Amino acid sequence: MEKIRSAWLFLLPMIITLAAVAGWPLIRTIWLGFTNANLTDLTVTEFIGFENYLSFYEGEAYGLLVDPDWWNAVWNTVWFTLVSVSLETVFGMGVALILHANFKGRGIVRTAVLIPWAIPTIVSAQMWGWMLHDQFGVVNEILLTLGIINNPIAWTADPDIAMWAVIMVDVWKTTPFMALLILAGLQMLPEDIYEAAHVDGIHPVKVFFNVTLPLIKPALLVAVIFRALDALRIFDLIYVLTSSSTSTMSMSVYARQQLVDFQEMGYGSAATTLLFLIIAALTVITITAGKLKLGEEA
Repeated sequence: MEKIRSAWLFLLPMIITLAAVAGWPLIRTIWLGFTNANLTDLTVTEFIGFENYLSFYEGEAYGLLVDPDWWNAVWNTVWFTLVSVSLETVFGMGVALILHANFKGRGIVRTAVLIPWAIPTIVSAQMWGWMLHDQFGVVNEILLTLGIINNPIAWTADPDIAMWAVIMVDVWKTTPFMALLILAGLQMLPEDIYEAAHVDGIHPVKVFFNVTLPLIKPALLVAVIFRALDALRIFDLIYVLTSSSTSTMSMSVYARQQLVDFQEMGYGSAATTLLFLIIAALTVITITAGKLKLGEEA
């Protein structure tokens, strides 16, 4: 009992700090979502209930839940998350397997692989924005020189390919993060299993799917959850590359547009609250499903 009391005393400063830094802003944002707060005049803020989410006037529905731009942002965010996390998981697994092998200079290669992830997102987004520029970008220059394309491509301005350009940049930057977490799981596997498989003459592909993959599932699950949560709240990469374009607008970019561009603090806070609830719900579902899956296999 004394140890438990001591543990709570040690955790108390952290809990208080989190409550002050994260808890109060969250509660304030949720409250503002039920008001008509506007940055032009905060003195006339009134409680309006759920009108920011859904309201009816003269037979017409208004609010966030019937706003096509919001649902477009939701779809963009979900699509971005599904595609980017899937690609990063596959590529991260491949990179982790390579880095796990014994070869000369492995330490240097491991350090070099982490460089894209170490670069701040704003910096890498701006760098790729220049590289993908339709007139002066090096990507178009290389593709034109190789004869792959005949005319420069507006990678971040064309609505048909802008999201794919964003996904490409995100995969380049975040794959090392996935590889690092998967590599940590690989390094904890017992070597005698692989030695036995080698002696028995089992094909490496079968060893991977029947031995390696099942054993690193817990680490893989953690990596996917962490990356998915980060992708669901994506803002900086999309905003720097494509600004407020509707073809790539995420939920975070939509909330920022309402809060800053339109100065609708109440409506933007409602969008932020919905974003928080969606991420929280998906987190609970993913973790629960993962625990159940791992429990069945155990």
